[in-house]
Amino acid sequence: QVQLVESGGGLVQAGGSLRLSCAASGRTLSSYVMGWFRQAPGKEREFVAAVKWTGLVTNYADSVKGRFTISRDNAKNTVYLQMNSLKPEDTAAYYCAAALSTYRLSNPSEYNYWGQGTQVTVSS
Repeated sequence: QVQLVESGGGLVQAGGSLRLSCAASGRTLSSYVMGWFRQAPGKEREFVAAVKWTGLVTNYADSVKGRFTISRDNAKNTVYLQMNSLKPEDTAAYYCAAALSTYRLSNPSEYNYWGQGTQVTVSS
């Protein structure tokens, strides 16, 4: 079992930045592919970014490429999502997820463990 706890969400103006953290406990994070997803009210959960075990391979949704950066510190059992140039359409609850392996990094059904989420609100 892996327990995931997100933090770092909040209210920010458009153009601002936030850094989300996802702390894992229960098992070492290095065994898992890690992803960030988000869900806005009335919308389906969507893929944001993912990073493979060593941190060398990453994948991003087109909507966040060039603005968001995912990284991981396996020694600290923590994954980060640096979000820059935030837009009102980035407003959502952001979830951290872990998968032992994935065929498609962007497929939420392939992730085994999920955090409770942290709210990000971007005002215009």
